[in-house]
Amino acid sequence: MTATEPDAVAVRSAVERLGDRVAGLRWADVPAEVRDRVLTVLVDALAVTALGAREPAQRALVEAWDAPAGPAPLFGTGREVAVDAAAWLNATASVRLELDDGHRLAGGHPAAHGFPAVLALAARHGVPGEDLCCALLTAYEVAARFGRATRLRPGTHPHGNWGVAGAAAGCARVLGLSAADTATAIDAGSGLPVAGPFAAALDGNPVRDHWMGMSNQSGLAAARLAASGSGHPTGVAAASLGDLLGSLDPAVLDPAVLDEGPGERWEILGGYFKQHSSCSFTHAAVDAALDLRDRVDGGVEEAGIEQVLVEVHSLGAQLDRTSWPTPLAAMFSLPFAVATALRRGRVVPADTSAQALADPVTADLARRVTVRASADLDARLPAERPARVTVTTAAGLLVAERPNPVGDAAHHPFTPEGRMRVLGDLLDAPEAVAELRSGCAALPTATDAGPALRALGSVLRP
Repeated sequence: MTATEPDAVAVRSAVERLGDRVAGLRWADVPAEVRDRVLTVLVDALAVTALGAREPAQRALVEAWDAPAGPAPLFGTGREVAVDAAAWLNATASVRLELDDGHRLAGGHPAAHGFPAVLALAARHGVPGEDLCCALLTAYEVAARFGRATRLRPGTHPHGNWGVAGAAAGCARVLGLSAADTATAIDAGSGLPVAGPFAAALDGNPVRDHWMGMSNQSGLAAARLAASGSGHPTGVAAASLGDLLGSLDPAVLDPAVLDEGPGERWEILGGYFKQHSSCSFTHAAVDAALDLRDRVDGGVEEAGIEQVLVEVHSLGAQLDRTSWPTPLAAMFSLPFAVATALRRGRVVPADTSAQALADPVTADLARRVTVRASADLDARLPAERPARVTVTTAAGLLVAERPNPVGDAAHHPFTPEGRMRVLGDLLDAPEAVAELRSGCAALPTATDAGPALRALGSVLRP
C-alpha cells in the first residue's frame, strides 16, 4: 500500500491546521501543568547536553568541527558558536550518553529532535522568552505527533526522521512566521527525513548521533525555506514518512493523529526521563535486575550466578549482542546493561568508559545473559514496554518483572525535584543543576532570550 493523492491532501490539511495552532499559540494560554513540564524538559535537555559535552569523543568532535564564533552557546562548554554549528553539536552531545528524555508512544525523542535548533536560533534572533517557550513546546508537540502518526519500517532508527517536522515548527515560531508559512516549514521538515538503520546503533556507529544533528539543521533549513516565500505545503509526509519509511501495512502516515485533541492533548505530559545511560529498551530490564541484585543472598559476587534470562518485547529483543566495540554499542546491549546493573548497582556514563567496557568480569557475566522475545510481553505494547528477568543461582531462581521503566509517565514518573536529584548525581553538581533550573525558570520573563541562553551555556561548564 502506497501513499495516494487523497492521503497527501489529508496530511496537507492536517499540517495547515498545525501551522495555525503553532503560529497562534500564546504562553499565557498554555495550562500551568504544561508550562511546568516544558521547564522540566528544558532543564533535563540542557543538563544531559552538558554531560555529553564532557565526553572525550564530543570534545574531539567540537575541535574537529572548527566552528566559527557566533551567538549560540555550546551548553556545558562556555563557548559560543554559529547557529548551525550549535544546533548540530548540541544535538549530538544531548544523545551521546543515551540519557535524553523521550516519548514511548512517539517511539523516540521529540525534544532532542528540535530543542537544540530552537535554542540556537533564539540566541541569534533575540526573541522574547515567552516566544522561545512557545517554540520549544511546539517543537516537542509537533515532533511527538508526527512520531505517533508514523509507523517506521522494521529496522529503521527513529533519530532524524519524524522529528524533523517538530524542529521546523519550533524554528518557524522563533522566526515569527505566519500560519501559512509555518505550515510550509512543517511540511518541508517532514520531507527531509533520515533513513537510518537501527543496526548502526547496535554496531556502535556514532553516525547515529549525527542523525539528530541533521534533524536540527534540517529544521533550520525548512524554516528558512518557508521564510523565503519559495515553498508551499503538499502533504509530502504521506510519501516520505508514510510510504518510503513507513511500515508496509499500512504504509501511510495517519493524519488523524496530527489533528488529535488540539488544545486538550499535550504530548509533552506523556514523555519519560531516564536514569540509566542506555537505550530505553533496556531500562525495564535494568530496573528488574537492580531489584534482583538486592534480593541475592550474600551479594552478586558470592551468589554464583549461573544464567540470566531477559524476556522482553520484540522491539528490545534485537539488543542481544554480547560484544561492544564502542560505548554506543554497549548502551544498546541488554547483556551489557543487565550485567552492569547486577555487578555495579547502576548504569551511568562512567560504566561505559574504556576501562569499564574492557572489564572481563562484566563481559563474562554478560555472556551468561540470554535475551528472548516473549509473545505475552509483545501483547502489552505500546501501552507498556515490559521486561522480565530471571536469575539462576546455585540456590534457585529469582524473578522480577517491570511493566515500564521507572521515569515513564505511566510508571513511577519523576517529579521535577526527583529529576533534579538524578541530574545532580549524574553531573556530580547538584548546586549547578539548581542554578540551571533557576535560569530556565526565568526565561519566560526575559525580553531577549539571547543573553539568558548564553548565560545558561556556562552554568555546567566543567
